Amino acid sequence: MKRPHRSHHEVADELRARIRSGSLRPGQRMPTQAELADEFGVERGAVREALRTLQGENLLANVSKGSPATVAEPSGQGASGPCGVKPQPTMVGLAPRVTAAFEAPHVEIDALCLTSVSLTMAIGEPLRQIHAGERKPAKVTVRVLLPSRSIDLAFPAPVDSGDDEDGHVHRNWLDQRNAQGQVLRHNLLALRASHGIDVQVSFRALPFTPPVKLYLLNGSEALFAYYTLARQSEEIDHEYLEMYDAQGAQSMLFPFHQGAGLRDTTFVEQSRLWFNALWDTISQDLELAQG
Repeated sequence: MKRPHRSHHEVADELRARIRSGSLRPGQRMPTQAELADEFGVERGAVREALRTLQGENLLANVSKGSPATVAEPSGQGASGPCGVKPQPTMVGLAPRVTAAFEAPHVEIDALCLTSVSLTMAIGEPLRQIHAGERKPAKVTVRVLLPSRSIDLAFPAPVDSGDDEDGHVHRNWLDQRNAQGQVLRHNLLALRASHGIDVQVSFRALPFTPPVKLYLLNGSEALFAYYTLARQSEEIDHEYLEMYDAQGAQSMLFPFHQGAGLRDTTFVEQSRLWFNALWDTISQDLELAQG
């Protein structure tokens, strides 16, 4: 008998428990995706997302659409060991993780960042795949936390405030924040009309400059990076200004997977709690108006 309304998190939790209890042994072939979908009463997309999660935790191998996965051989890592994925620059590491997240029937992306430039770029490939008919999630929910336009940013900021009395640096950041957010929202909402996908995109404004960036994917994966500041010169409105700023696209993303040991699981859970707390308390509705 099918059990409706189970999420891919629950499917992954049950299969993880079977593997760790020895019910599913190393080298053993898993049931097919169709069999698992029938057992858990879910769509195959939820099964694929659950299997992908377990593969990211090094518990499954050979996860593909063509043949059943197998239980991975022990890697020798302890319960708190790393998940085996190396940190990468945001420009390199974010896009493939976002693309993989779109395998789920309900895609959930939460982001805390300075301008959403990296997220807008990373989401390009899964959008291309949707338009090419290669995948079609039923629902996409994206929430983005960005700094408020009304605060004095810690960065980007002129080295000497007297060099930018007209506020060119702040206005340049604001224009970029708004433009990138508008592009992200437009490209996602277009999926409603073109493919009938239920899309929800929301932005809220923070009363502070985030010193880190955070991406939460489908509630099971967290990607974390520090904004590292450097002094640099940039031309704004035909004038070169010395400023302190961070190259967010080059910030090293550290990946954490729920279930990949106590450290990773706790980090993902606490990151979700932190993001939700900011979203529900001190942030405010954000208008992406130009100017």
